[in-house]
Amino acid sequence: MRPNGCWGYSRHVFYEVSKAVLSPILHGYFDIETSGLENVPEDGPAILAANHLSFLDSFFIPLVVDRRVTYVAKAEYFEHWYSRIFFKSWGQIPIKRDGGEASENALEAAAEVLERGELFGIYPEGTRSPDGNLHKGHTGVARLALRSGAPVIPVGVAGTREVLPKGKRMPNRGDVHVRFGSPMQFSDRTSSKSERLLLRSITDEVMFEIAALSGQEYHDSYANHANAYSAALEDLAESRIRMTEATSAKADDDAAELAATG
Repeated sequence: MRPNGCWGYSRHVFYEVSKAVLSPILHGYFDIETSGLENVPEDGPAILAANHLSFLDSFFIPLVVDRRVTYVAKAEYFEHWYSRIFFKSWGQIPIKRDGGEASENALEAAAEVLERGELFGIYPEGTRSPDGNLHKGHTGVARLALRSGAPVIPVGVAGTREVLPKGKRMPNRGDVHVRFGSPMQFSDRTSSKSERLLLRSITDEVMFEIAALSGQEYHDSYANHANAYSAALEDLAESRIRMTEATSAKADDDAAELAATG
């Protein structure tokens, strides 16, 4: 997976060209405000851990950072040649998210990026927030920080959910804020307790910093659980509507039958 030779050079060129093309478009369409950029190191590896509100998050964060930022993305985004070229040029690595090896594959891909001294972007929530709140972070960010020794830069993004809500194709005009917090170092962190508790503790520290930067309310539940709950409520509401419609239709039929026999 290491970029080398012609592809390594081409990938870098594609990234810079894509960024040069998208930058004036996004800056012209949105009012983008940033703070704390001095917290992003000028060289060396670092983990940019951010909240996830919109598909656009993976464009706004790299847009305001001078250095290349690499993410992992759903393999489905790479199925067509044109989207494959675009996402790879924008620093995305395809990862199949189904199956037990998905998280390990993502961790390996991230570790390789950091070993090259580059920036790696991660969304600890694992998916976009279904309700605009900040949800419980998965421990991958802690595992990566301990394994690589790279600092974690908490990032708070605000406004992207309003400009491009989940499920909408065309964005609205609006304000977007990207805030970078102080580096968090965990390379020397040890615990007399279990590894699971250590990973949870580190992850929670990162999430609280992200919440402070994004201004979100922190919910101690996984976003995918919230998604499932929201979907269940929608299904329940739809079932009730259908039941009401069926009951109403039956009542109309009964009334018509009575009228016909009266």
